Amino acid sequence: MLILIAGPYASGTGGDPELMARNLTRLEEAAWPIFRAGHVPMIGEWVALPVLASASADGPGDPLAAEVMYPTAERLLQHCDAVLRLPGESRGADQDVAIAQARGIPVYRSLDEVPGIAA
Repeated sequence: MLILIAGPYASGTGGDPELMARNLTRLEEAAWPIFRAGHVPMIGEWVALPVLASASADGPGDPLAAEVMYPTAERLLQHCDAVLRLPGESRGADQDVAIAQARGIPVYRSLDEVPGIAA
């Protein structure tokens, strides 16, 4: 399965790049267990941030980010088989869950729920 890992990225950071980097690292920590279980992990920022950079945007705080960040996750969800929603307040991750549920895509709330991951 292609599994979108959703959780806080910019939320609660006040735009601090170091805090956003920590949040991205936290999201990425779920990638290896998902991959080891035979799935393909995906994080929206892995796609959205290079898209922003190629548009000469100045990172997630750039006005262009509104046209890229959430829409990227929404487009990715057209191809994903599931979502892993990590804890923490995040409007974007909540939006990912809502889209997944509307499309009938499973939403896992912990790594232990992902098929093939040993508890």
